[in-house]
Amino acid sequence: MWGMSDFDQIRNDVDAVERKMAGEIDPGVRAVVVAVLVFVLLGSFALPHTGTAKGYDVLVGDDIALGESIALPSRVFVWLAIVFGVGVSMLALSTRRWVLAWIALAGSAVASVAGMLAIWTRQTLEPNVHAGGPGIGLIIGWIAIILLTFHWIRVVWSRTAVQLAAEEQRRKEARDAEHDWRQPK
Repeated sequence: MWGMSDFDQIRNDVDAVERKMAGEIDPGVRAVVVAVLVFVLLGSFALPHTGTAKGYDVLVGDDIALGESIALPSRVFVWLAIVFGVGVSMLALSTRRWVLAWIALAGSAVASVAGMLAIWTRQTLEPNVHAGGPGIGLIIGWIAIILLTFHWIRVVWSRTAVQLAAEEQRRKEARDAEHDWRQPK
């Protein structure tokens, strides 16, 4: 016959599975879209960022980028795009961890703003500076990071009904346990 400790063990196992499920994402078809956008973002680094400087020139800060008078927003944008748009996004897709998806979302959102500033700084150069405006790589990269942000928002907010019900049940049990603990005996 089943003992009380057997039921407790089964309950602990079920609770552990629920906690694991709550920390995971299921992007479904969006995973393909996110992966394609990551590759588009990577491809934008091979295209002209501004003038003759390509995205990877801006990333490493070589002489070509310095010759084009690359400003700080452009450097910040390419670093945020490579770290969050590519690195953390691929990590989140491969591990399916909800926390990494949130980090990818936050970093991509900040990179979207930095991309806008990078384009703006390329359009508002001082008259005595002879450098190119925003290149196709910068524009494609900016659009790709905006789309990545949108898709990460959809992924992190799409919790399954089972995850939401399990989360609510855990909250209720924690509330009940706290209430029982505070009651005098």
